Amino acid sequence: MLREPAVAHQFYPGDPRTLRQTLERLIPETTTKESALAVLSPHAGYMYSGAVAGETFARIALPRDIIVMGPNHHGYGAPVALMDAGRWLMPFGEVPLNETLARLILSRSTRIEADPLAHRFEHSLEVQVPFLQYLRPDLTLTPLVISHLSYEACCEVGAALAEAIEAYGQPVLMVASSDMTHYESRQAATAKDALAMRQIAALDPEGLYKTVLGKRITMCGIMPATIALIAALRLGATEAKLVRYTDSGEASGDTNQVVGYAGFVIS
Repeated sequence: MLREPAVAHQFYPGDPRTLRQTLERLIPETTTKESALAVLSPHAGYMYSGAVAGETFARIALPRDIIVMGPNHHGYGAPVALMDAGRWLMPFGEVPLNETLARLILSRSTRIEADPLAHRFEHSLEVQVPFLQYLRPDLTLTPLVISHLSYEACCEVGAALAEAIEAYGQPVLMVASSDMTHYESRQAATAKDALAMRQIAALDPEGLYKTVLGKRITMCGIMPATIALIAALRLGATEAKLVRYTDSGEASGDTNQVVGYAGFVIS
């Protein structure tokens, strides 16, 4: 199976040379990199959220194998849809899917289904890949598209990911793709997002889940973020550090209706 790009030339440059030049601007050079279990990274167009994603990934000593999880914006496919075989065609070249890690994940939870349909048009995972390819050209992907789940279901999926990573026996980074509050004033978005980010920093997945749903915070990747925290805690996470928070108004100048963006490193 070969997945074609869905949002090249829209969310990010589809021309390889232009894309590389863009990423050179967005990814700062760092002399020290740290190991991480997971990151939270935004997925808007690069002119809006690319700097946050670039600064976040620049902090990480990226392993070869990446699990990337994003919300289901289009409604296609299974509630927890894993593309378990094939390749993704990207401007920098093809990215192989990690079939070994995918099998380990599928064997540990019946909630997770092999389903490429959910991935066909989904941008939230795709926009992460150029950053990862730029920093780690030999990467493999294990991509999951996730719809709304109960907290109990998130716990089951998170446990399955942690067990699969442990069984895999090699370093794996989980990337949870999410934007924060959508289309509210900067003042309102900043206040709401602070509530959610406090729970992430506290490594409290249940607190994050309940805060976002209870306060009606329009954080689209709440399920991937919750699952990543659950899995990271099972793998021994002790810290979640905010790299940067901003909103779309920084690029557009419009602070009346913004989308918030946060980058976290969980280790």
